Amino acid sequence: MRIAAILLIAALAGLPLSAQTTKKPAPPRRAPAAAPKPLPKVTEPAMFECPMLLGQGVRTGRTFCDVPIGRDAASGVVIPFPPHKGPVTVTFDLHNRHTYSEELVRANRAYSKYTATVGVMYSDTTLQTRAVVQNEFRTAADLVDRISGGGGSSGLKAVAPTGSETIVVEIPEEEQSISIVGEKLLVLRVDGANAANTDTFTAPGRPIALISNVMLEYSPAPPPPPPKPAPSQKPAPRRK
Repeated sequence: MRIAAILLIAALAGLPLSAQTTKKPAPPRRAPAAAPKPLPKVTEPAMFECPMLLGQGVRTGRTFCDVPIGRDAASGVVIPFPPHKGPVTVTFDLHNRHTYSEELVRANRAYSKYTATVGVMYSDTTLQTRAVVQNEFRTAADLVDRISGGGGSSGLKAVAPTGSETIVVEIPEEEQSISIVGEKLLVLRVDGANAANTDTFTAPGRPIALISNVMLEYSPAPPPPPPKPAPSQKPAPRRK
C-alpha cells in the first residue's frame, strides 16, 4: 500500500501543471461606455425688452433698440433666456446713433466721430463684460440704415444707426437673462473753423447706442420627467 502511494505521487509529479490544475475562464470584456451625445443646439432670434424702441430699418428690416445709460440691469435692454442646458451664446450688433442732416452733409460740416461704451450685466447687476463701437460719419453712405416712422415728407426718422460691431458673449448656464446698459459716449465734431470739439455723455437715461440682430444659441433643457402615478388606495373595509 505504501509503495502504491509513492508511485501515485511520483506519477502526479511528472504531469504538466495544466493537467494538475483547472483554469478559470477569463471574464468577458465589457465594451467601453459610449460617450454621451451632445445636446442639439438651437439658434434663433432673441425676444428682448426694449425700454426705448427707435424703430424698424427700411433696408434691413431689423428692429433697432436704443441703449440708454444706466446703473442697474432693469434700466437696460433685458434679454431673457428660454429654458436651457449649458451656456447660452448671445450675439448682437452694436451701432452708434447719428442725427442725420442733409444740409450739414452738403455743407461738408457733418463729420462726427462716435465712441460708445456699453456694459453687459447679469440680473444682479454684476458686470459680465464691456463692448465698444467706434466709427466716423461723413456722408449718408456711413449710415447702416434709415428708420421708418418720421414725421417729415420722407417718412424717415432723423436718428439713424451708423457703424456696426458684432458682439458675441457666452453666458453661464445658471444665468436666466442679461441686460445691456449704456456707460459712456464720446462725440468728436469739427466746426467751421476746423477746431475739434469733444463732448462726453454719462448722464443716466440718455440713449447713446443702438443694438439690432440679437440672436441666441443654446441647448434646450430636456422636458421634465412625467409625474409618477399616485399609489392606488384600497377601500376601507365596511363595518358590520
